[in-house]
Amino acid sequence: MSVTSGLRQHQVDLSIIVPVYNEQEVLGIFHQALDSVLAKLKPLAVEVIYINDGSQDHSWSVMSGLFSREADIRCFNLSRNFGKEAAMTAGLDASTGQAVILLDADLQDPPELIPEMLSAWREGYDVVNMKRTERHGESRFKVFSAHCYYRLLFAMSDSPIEKDVGDFRLLSRRVVDEIKALTERSRYMKGIMSWPGFQQTTLTFERPERIAGETKWSFLQLVRLGLAGITSFSVKPLKLATWAGAFVSGAAFLFGLWIMVKTLLVGDPVSGYPSLMLVQLFLGGVQLLAIGILGEYIGRIFTETKGRPLYIVMDEETTAIASNVVRAQRHG
Repeated sequence: MSVTSGLRQHQVDLSIIVPVYNEQEVLGIFHQALDSVLAKLKPLAVEVIYINDGSQDHSWSVMSGLFSREADIRCFNLSRNFGKEAAMTAGLDASTGQAVILLDADLQDPPELIPEMLSAWREGYDVVNMKRTERHGESRFKVFSAHCYYRLLFAMSDSPIEKDVGDFRLLSRRVVDEIKALTERSRYMKGIMSWPGFQQTTLTFERPERIAGETKWSFLQLVRLGLAGITSFSVKPLKLATWAGAFVSGAAFLFGLWIMVKTLLVGDPVSGYPSLMLVQLFLGGVQLLAIGILGEYIGRIFTETKGRPLYIVMDEETTAIASNVVRAQRHG
């Protein structure tokens, strides 16, 4: 079951999507912080959409018990861990707001910035990107690698992807509708949310440390996500493999010509085993790299052809109080 096949909610002004995976320690604190910000947004009708991405702790029980007088609470429990990209997609499919904001539950995306994001949206911007100028609580290696990756992605991507911008951003309804119309299964949401274009602006903030729990992203998972980002939005790696092959072939031809000239004119013997092994290993490495790049693209084609759903919703709970109060006030 997809979220669009369940109970449809009345359209609201603002949807806030919160993907959750093993965040029982921080969910209650996050919800209180978000609720205090939403209290300042009246009379906006707001819905908060929690997506439980197959958590192995008590995250579903915690979010099912959340209550707010400031917003409708809608909770979706996916049947297993489909990954954050699928969870965010589920949230976008369920959202009905004229503006949609994606937030992480670990409070590293400060809810206090929501009013500033809404102000930019009211000025006419369809996408409000939130750029991290500092990443507190993270190792120097992670900060440096993230810095390099975003610049590599910006250089490689065929469509512009803002540097140092994560999933924390605001999207207008027409941008969300364009994203929902995309049918691709291999999803890199940072690229997908930038791809439609429209009017965009970027706000900056310092990303705080986690207040509880630990990151759920291992280094290998981040590497896989990075590869997905590059191969999902660019064919430049394939072009680079072609140029690398052309360069190696040209260099090998020139090297062979040089050896022939030396042998005929000077009488130098051909280099022995070490140089031969070096050349073979170099050529083998280039070939394996090119095959690996091809494999990434072929794997994505294979995934797309199967046409499986991005996610499956196992349970759904809705507490609709706040928006009904707002509608009554507006019609009263």
